[in-house]
Amino acid sequence: MPDTTTPNPESVLLANTSNFEETAFEVFRYQYEHNTLYRAYCEALKTDVRTVIQLTDIPFLPISFFKTHDVITGSTSNKPALVFESSKTTGDTASRHLITDASVYEKSLLSGFNEFYGPPEDYVILALLPSYLERQNASLVYMAKTLMEKGGHPESGFYINEWDQLRAALAKATQNNRKALLLGVTFALLDFAAACPMPLHNAIVMETGGMKGRKEEMTRTAVHDILKKQWHLDAIHAEYGMTELLSQAYARANGIFSATHTMRVYVRDINDPLSVATNGTGALNIIDLANMNSCSFIATEDIGTIAPDGTFEVLGRLDHSALRGCSLMAV
Repeated sequence: MPDTTTPNPESVLLANTSNFEETAFEVFRYQYEHNTLYRAYCEALKTDVRTVIQLTDIPFLPISFFKTHDVITGSTSNKPALVFESSKTTGDTASRHLITDASVYEKSLLSGFNEFYGPPEDYVILALLPSYLERQNASLVYMAKTLMEKGGHPESGFYINEWDQLRAALAKATQNNRKALLLGVTFALLDFAAACPMPLHNAIVMETGGMKGRKEEMTRTAVHDILKKQWHLDAIHAEYGMTELLSQAYARANGIFSATHTMRVYVRDINDPLSVATNGTGALNIIDLANMNSCSFIATEDIGTIAPDGTFEVLGRLDHSALRGCSLMAV
């Protein structure tokens, strides 16, 4: 059996282009040996660890298992430091991501944000997150809270529908020549833009998705066009993340995402889920090294297109995705 020494979190989170592959294999071997669920899934696929010689050979765990199992690498006896839970529709089951080491998430988040936007201290961070603030254990709320605490600006804060106060906070940041980051769920940004058109030349507006059940579905391009027009902006940014992941990808314009250094995105054939490629169109698979204490190899329910340079677009969701993978095994 290959070496399965516990990876050093600091080394894993410092992975870059030159050693990402080596680090990912180290994490794979460790999780195969120390994650009961993931090993059972690999064995159900009759995976021979000795034949896993490239990253696309690694089995990607269907994300639906986060709804039915505790996905933990290592000891399951300790109480998790954090629990992230997804939203759910009537009759659906929420995903639960048990975080055994909050510092791994926070270091990954902050290093990834700094990679794309510089230190959080540079920004007044304003989070428009209705529905997320109204439920417990939302990873997006924890993300915004962590960035605000690291940034340390007293003007930073959360909003639900206090549009007058939010408009005043944005105006104050502009008057004080401070950069502002307006992070918001899509339907709320549209509502706010309709009620409060204004120039936001000194702000980054970043949408996080989130239209389901709240408004008629719109393409990301249509959403961005409305927001740009209302706020006199050249581009709308976007963040790609989810309950089951600890790393993020960011788009600075046009919905073209780039992953942070702890994440890599692949595409799988919808009709042959074990056929994985580095570019093309299909369902998205993600390697998230920051998930070293849960599972770093996730088959998502998103459909997208990956360009040869690794940037990607998210096109939508798989139909009946909740059923995928569950017939493979019962653990």
